[in-house]
Amino acid sequence: MEISKKHNIVLAWFYWHFVEAPEFLLQVWKNYLMFALDYFSIPLLLATLLAPWRHYRWNYPKGFDVGGYASTFISNTFSRCMGVLCRLILIVLGIIAEALTLVIGLALIVFWIFLPLIIIMLVIFFFHG
Repeated sequence: MEISKKHNIVLAWFYWHFVEAPEFLLQVWKNYLMFALDYFSIPLLLATLLAPWRHYRWNYPKGFDVGGYASTFISNTFSRCMGVLCRLILIVLGIIAEALTLVIGLALIVFWIFLPLIIIMLVIFFFHG
């Protein structure tokens, strides 16, 4: 911290509290947002939304078999519907996690910025109650 050699400790603290620490908190917040996005694999789930669940798919029978074609079609359609349902649930959970991370991170940064004022107000309230 080069600035502490040029200024007094109060100015160094102000610089740290209002410049360096918020920059660090923003970087940490960005890392949490990227983690939640990666943990829930939202881009991958969106890219494979209509893919069959767990790659379960059945091959159509050779020759002319109406019952076999219908059974295979229904099974493959059901597998894709299960895939869409499970992926949509995970996508929604991931979006909720991202939103919570966004709100909590913003609240913590705002709290950090106003912390000195909060402490001063609490001291005044405590002594002048």
